[in-house]
Amino acid sequence: MRLVDIKQAAHEMIDQHDHLTWAELAYQASLKVSIEQALDEANAGKLMPQADVEKEFGLSLILFDYFN
Repeated sequence: MRLVDIKQAAHEMIDQHDHLTWAELAYQASLKVSIEQALDEANAGKLMPQADVEKEFGLSLILFDYFN
């Protein structure tokens, strides 16, 4: 993100909230960066199928069985 884009994004975040602490601004900025990075990775095809993630970490999501 270019400096101009960062400054504009910060101004937009501040304008969207009547009361915003420094901590909340930092959190919102961090969240925005994380989401942008994840979207960039997804658009670059750097995704892993859910089944592979479960296998790698020894997980099995049984939530679907629970709610059906």
